[in-house]
Amino acid sequence: MTETTQTQMKPPGGAKPRSPEFRLAADALRGLRQDLFHDAFAYRPLPRMRVDGPLARRLPERVKEYAAWSPHAVITACGLLAMAVASTANQGGPGIGSLVPSLLALLPVLLTLVRPVGAFWFSMAATPFAAVFSGSWGAWPWSEGAFITHLVVLTVVALRTRPRTAAWMWVLTAWYGFMSESLVAGRIGTNTAPLLFLSALALLVVTVLHVRRTAEQEVTAHQSETAQERSRRTLLEERTTIARELHDVVAHHMSVVAIQAEAAPYRVENPPPELEQAFVTIRENAVAALTELRRVLGVVRAADYEAPDAPQPTLADLGALLANVREAGLSVEKTVTGAVRELPQGVELSAYRIVQEALSNTLRHAPGATARVEIGYVLGGLGLRIVNGPAQTTTLVKSTHGAGHGITGMRERVTMLDGEMTTGETDDGGYEVTVFLPVPLRAGEESG
Repeated sequence: MTETTQTQMKPPGGAKPRSPEFRLAADALRGLRQDLFHDAFAYRPLPRMRVDGPLARRLPERVKEYAAWSPHAVITACGLLAMAVASTANQGGPGIGSLVPSLLALLPVLLTLVRPVGAFWFSMAATPFAAVFSGSWGAWPWSEGAFITHLVVLTVVALRTRPRTAAWMWVLTAWYGFMSESLVAGRIGTNTAPLLFLSALALLVVTVLHVRRTAEQEVTAHQSETAQERSRRTLLEERTTIARELHDVVAHHMSVVAIQAEAAPYRVENPPPELEQAFVTIRENAVAALTELRRVLGVVRAADYEAPDAPQPTLADLGALLANVREAGLSVEKTVTGAVRELPQGVELSAYRIVQEALSNTLRHAPGATARVEIGYVLGGLGLRIVNGPAQTTTLVKSTHGAGHGITGMRERVTMLDGEMTTGETDDGGYEVTVFLPVPLRAGEESG
């Protein structure tokens, strides 16, 4: 059993299995090659800073254009500072011995604006030349200007890449520093340890910023997905509610059609067979349609759903609704224009629900406000306008209009009836919902 197990664990071809240490080292070298050698001098310009933050939004438009270049200005200022330090500390005398250390301190910092990883290699390669041309042997291997330059380069490149790249740069810097110090051990002063300490602190801060930025992005993405899922679920729930209500409306009418079709032949003396057969066909079709309607609704109906005992509400029941919201503390008045007439029950139900939801939104989002319900009967349909004033109570937080689920349900009902709906704030800080529900004209209504 043991020999069989060992044989199965061997890789194909008789090769020796790789140890975990070997795989870890191979992964580390692969990461080093990917981060610091692959496309090291690729062109990656530093983008402009976003100016949509809470403070930047308050700036004038002309100032915002310059504020977007703030990162570039800060990096350039750091490069000029390193250049000034290199020039001041130069002991090589005038001429090329004064110019070279200054340029070697400035150019790597400016290179981080367009080729960040390449700037790190440039800074490493320029370090011994800066020390030689500056003639400053009191600090090895980093001259005064090179010290500031390399510290700035490490920080900027870490900000522009990722923590793993920053770690590799720090390790290579330490390796170079200690190798250089070993060549002059005991003869001149060295400064690798201070550079490593300061750069470690800077890279630690940068890593924390990276982690925080990644966490914020993940939270934002999760919140966006949650909001979309909540909106989708709300939409499905609203459609299910509408389907249930319409079932009660349509089922009532289909039942009436079936009953009248069955009773019609008995109301006519000696009806012809063709008429009896026609009524039988009407009744069969009505029963079949009612059966299919109930079967389709069963897919979206919840297990605990119970059909309402009372008929679905219509515009005639608005009086009770308004009395109910007045008891809840909302001052509301109703205005009706046009010739009041009976509308299709689906339109009546949707109009009632729209008014109900609009008034509920007023109670939730505009405490202490007054509301007005306007109903207009026109030839082509029904017009609704529900408007409320600004909130008068400051003890509750006023929500953003349109951000809730009530607007979604109202739009679903309006869309179902091929109507139109507009919402928006009024000039006095209130809110308005305007709806038009088309109603086909019946025979004789247009002439009447």
